[in-house]
Amino acid sequence: MRVAVVCASQYGATLGIAERIGAELGLAGLDARVYDAAQPPHAEDVAGFDAFVVGSAVYMGHWLKDATTFVRRYQPTLLEHRIWLFSSGPLGSATTDADGTDVRESTVPAEIADFTNTVRPVGHRVFYGAIDPDALSLGHRVIRKFPGAAEKIPAGDFRNWPEIEAWAREIARALVTPA
Repeated sequence: MRVAVVCASQYGATLGIAERIGAELGLAGLDARVYDAAQPPHAEDVAGFDAFVVGSAVYMGHWLKDATTFVRRYQPTLLEHRIWLFSSGPLGSATTDADGTDVRESTVPAEIADFTNTVRPVGHRVFYGAIDPDALSLGHRVIRKFPGAAEKIPAGDFRNWPEIEAWAREIARALVTPA
């Protein structure tokens, strides 16, 4: 079974998640290929996949353009296959915000509601992300210098690899079990 893992990653943290998902799917015996959403497989190749895992980094409550473009461009094909979505965004280790709201639930990107209707994903997960201040663009470095921004956008790698791997194994089990 061929699985395309497609992601949009601004600085590489989301690509790291996609690569880990692809590796876990491979360990389960699936033919998983990881693609940058900016350079996805050709249209005829997309149709040759049996399933998809599509993800994006999240900025200001939205997926990156390349990921949303991929989902919208290939919506008819994706609708005919099983697809899982993931988002990478929250930073830090808090599971709830100051108001007691679940951080992951409050950071589900705006596009997911639309995608739930247009491609009917099996599921969507929000994973914590990572940020290396030294790798940021000038604009993002400036934003982090605003008062209070460094606390809201903490530096570090907050990705939970065991959780990501467990989710990938769930996907693998679903794919090797008859629908």
